[in-house]
Amino acid sequence: MPLDVIVGAQWGDEGKGRITDLLAADSEIVARFSGGDNAGHTVSVGDQIFKLHIIPSGIIHPHTTCVLGSGMVLNPAKLISELDQLSAVGIGVGPERIKISGAAHIISPAHIALDGAEEKLRGEAKLGTTKRGIGPAYADKSARRGIRAAAMLDPDQLGQFIMDQVERLGNVLIKLYNIEPPDPKAARDAYVQYAERLLPYISNTGALIAEALEKDVVVLAEGAQGTLLDLDHGTYPFVTSSHPIAPGALLGLGVGATHLRRVIGVAKAFQTRVGEGPFPTELHDEIGDYLRGTGKNPWDEYGTTTGRPRRCGWLDGVLLRYAARVNGLTEITITKLDILSGLNQIYFANSYMRDGMEFENLPEEPVQLGSFTPGYEGLSGWENDLSEIRAWDQLPQEAQHYIERIQEFTKIKVKVISVGAERSQVIRR
Repeated sequence: MPLDVIVGAQWGDEGKGRITDLLAADSEIVARFSGGDNAGHTVSVGDQIFKLHIIPSGIIHPHTTCVLGSGMVLNPAKLISELDQLSAVGIGVGPERIKISGAAHIISPAHIALDGAEEKLRGEAKLGTTKRGIGPAYADKSARRGIRAAAMLDPDQLGQFIMDQVERLGNVLIKLYNIEPPDPKAARDAYVQYAERLLPYISNTGALIAEALEKDVVVLAEGAQGTLLDLDHGTYPFVTSSHPIAPGALLGLGVGATHLRRVIGVAKAFQTRVGEGPFPTELHDEIGDYLRGTGKNPWDEYGTTTGRPRRCGWLDGVLLRYAARVNGLTEITITKLDILSGLNQIYFANSYMRDGMEFENLPEEPVQLGSFTPGYEGLSGWENDLSEIRAWDQLPQEAQHYIERIQEFTKIKVKVISVGAERSQVIRR
């Protein structure tokens, strides 16, 4: 009963998409379990670059079935656009390959307008939301007034649901934010058309996955965002509105914990973050700029979804150890080791300091991160270009030592290392 879960072990943007693509070669079902089009997963295959936001990265492999799980919130317009983009380059995206859980929730134009209005009102206290309507959609879900994807099976009924929701939230936009709301009738008409396109994709995905697991079919659960953005266990309130940690996969797909086989935590060889919130190891110097890149390359540190430059810093071992605990990691994948090439000295945060006391483990929940300063250990860097290396023993000794130090500190084996953006640029151990 092999359920393998891929999760981000940092603040998202760790390279989960390319690792999902790598492991999807040996998986028959690849499933997203949380979030929506606030995710941005990039997969490079030869000279082709695929930027995915909703559909699982496993779609690039022609043998996979891809599931959009019940824990997701979906913008139908964005989903249809993504389907069309993939189809245009020869990727099969028919209902036989993509299954949408009827229990997933739908993002409406009012959710998107409300998301932007709330973020604007926060001013200097903004959260850094992607303004995609994710938070308001999850809020409606929790308030038991959301619209589920199963409503698309009756397009006219969905249209009425959408019109009612837009009218309700439109009153909020007018009275609280003095903002002109979306047109309810235009929203209704648009969503009727979306439903007519998407209704063949609606499926009982929980039963599909359960049946596959009983037959020992490999199911790969693809996480979005990262551990430190988890609604309960991240740097609240600077978090997402769902559960991107490994237990969230069980909730968002509707399967039991007994099916878990592997929990793969993906972490960059350094630390990045998009948006607001505490970041103890952040660099505001030329090294931070070096790690970020200029934006000219697809792999530079600029958000796939937002295009915003990412904040960059040294790898935070304390938070990585925390992610290992919260997720129950069985292994770690380190991405972007190649980016550290050319640095004479590399630093690794192995503790936190506060009030003269040193902590090797996070003493409080991540919400308190802003009160700590990191303690560093220095490691020797390397000059070598790693992009052509495919074997562990070919890595420079300094690079091996860096990976071994991560393993030693987290007590979790590093089994995959990426040394470039392309699908084949990995070292398996």
